[in-house]
Amino acid sequence: MKRTLVVGVDGSAESRAAADWAAQEAVRRDMHVHVVHAWQWKPLAVPVVQDRGAEARRAQEILEETEAELIRRHPRLSLSAEVVPDVPVPALLRAAKDAEMLVLGSRGHGAVAGFLLGSYGQQLIASAECPVVSVRVRRGRPVSGAGEGEVVVGQQGGVEESAEVLRFAFETAAARKVPLRAVRAWSLPPVYGYSPGSLWIADQFGGLEPFEKAALEQALEPWRLRHPEVEVVAHAEQGSAGHVLLSAASDAQLLVVGRRVRESALGARVGSVAHAVLHHAACPVAVVPHH
Repeated sequence: MKRTLVVGVDGSAESRAAADWAAQEAVRRDMHVHVVHAWQWKPLAVPVVQDRGAEARRAQEILEETEAELIRRHPRLSLSAEVVPDVPVPALLRAAKDAEMLVLGSRGHGAVAGFLLGSYGQQLIASAECPVVSVRVRRGRPVSGAGEGEVVVGQQGGVEESAEVLRFAFETAAARKVPLRAVRAWSLPPVYGYSPGSLWIADQFGGLEPFEKAALEQALEPWRLRHPEVEVVAHAEQGSAGHVLLSAASDAQLLVVGRRVRESALGARVGSVAHAVLHHAACPVAVVPHH
């Protein structure tokens, strides 16, 4: 059975761009695409004439139009589709529970929106158990991230902490046959944040910059061995993680970042770095959950 990639659609330009990106990625990776349109009848509490039958037919038409377009553009694609009688967030989370990836549409330089109105997009990105890719439309046209650019991945923490993020990035670069740029951003700690132990460790590497570069290389080493076909550029730079990643990914095909899975009284969160790049990156962004 093929691995599955789930994409949410609603007939908008944003969701069409997401569906086409998902189809291209599925063909590259020999995956199955499952298209989901979430629709639930909700009578409005205002004096407006509503036709439940017409709305249900339109929901089915959106799905059929999407299927037909994807088959026309990608004849080898393995494809299924369904209308799910629920609101978008729970419907897509259930559909993507065992998926390799969830793909969503978003608008250009702004909040995750498109068919995901209000906070739906951020809820999905913050709660999904699989990587979520945000594909955008800017100035009315899809920004697909296709071409000759690199895949860029943000690396932070130690070897185990960044393993899932790097796995996704290396597999993506290998499927696309393009270089991978691994970026580690670092900042000088506040003077009161120094400790004799941390300073001793940094001193063994000749200072903080060599220490950060060594930490990046250590995290990359097992994945270089697993994917010797992927050309890797290691990039450690002092600065805000969001700014450093956005600069490095200015011509990228895809930007991959992590989202730490945390239990919180305030609910699931996207994270500040993921939030920044989702709003401002010029290419599709993949957010990979990790512990």
